[in-house]
Amino acid sequence: MVILLADAFAPDLPGRLAPFGDVTNDLARVGEAEVIIVRSKTKVDKAMIDKAPKLKYVIRGGVGVDTIDVDYAKQKGVAVDNTPEASSLAVAELAFALMIAMPCHIAEADASMKQGKWLKKELERTELYGKTLGLVGIGRIARELATRARAFGMKVIAYDKYVDKSDAAEMTTLDRVYAESDYISLHTPLTDETKGMINAASIAKMKKGAYLVNTCRGQVIIEEDVAAALKDGKLGGYAGDVFYKEPPEGSPLLAAPRAVLTPHLGASTEENLLRLGDCIVERMKKYTNK
Repeated sequence: MVILLADAFAPDLPGRLAPFGDVTNDLARVGEAEVIIVRSKTKVDKAMIDKAPKLKYVIRGGVGVDTIDVDYAKQKGVAVDNTPEASSLAVAELAFALMIAMPCHIAEADASMKQGKWLKKELERTELYGKTLGLVGIGRIARELATRARAFGMKVIAYDKYVDKSDAAEMTTLDRVYAESDYISLHTPLTDETKGMINAASIAKMKKGAYLVNTCRGQVIIEEDVAAALKDGKLGGYAGDVFYKEPPEGSPLLAAPRAVLTPHLGASTEENLLRLGDCIVERMKKYTNK
């Protein structure tokens, strides 16, 4: 059995997978692969599946499977799996770091200091304590973020179409999340329903000066509408780790004021890569019955 590691993982993963088959990172061998293992970079679309006649199993190391044509895979008898439990801590920590960075003006303060400026009066901070965090989606990452927010004395409310009650947050309506939250953090999968859900109309329902954090999927927001809301002051800040396309060449967010942007670092921790490896090995054990 050929196992294709199509993206970068912890350096010990090929050795850990060796007992299950011939492990390779050579994409030219996709036609031999029975198992393809990816992260967010490689798209397992119809074209790739058609190039892999022996393919039986795809594992996405991470949350979500929107980078995989799941319907077409099923038509071809290919099983699809992911590892949502692995990345929760890493992504939640980045989301929380971005929440702290925005009201503390860390990016602007650092850049200005290196330009020889001293903006002590201009960069007035606000605190997280006593503020309301609204979560759109209450999955694993959102629950980890809620734990951190409560530790800082924040009130946490959440909306999830599929969840009525949660120990992590007070469940409520989406409109209330928009209306009452000082910070809104997005934790939804990318679906036809969630694509572009953060747009001019939904932003208009938010508190003036609210901060928006997106570590889920770039297509959940309309970038042009978020950039416009930053320019006119409706949004106090935007922090994004995901984009329409990556790298985000030509994105209006690159020139928008009060935008803190990171290059899809959410799952890129040493610890998470090790957890991903553990999850992938466990799935391979089940797949091979070893």
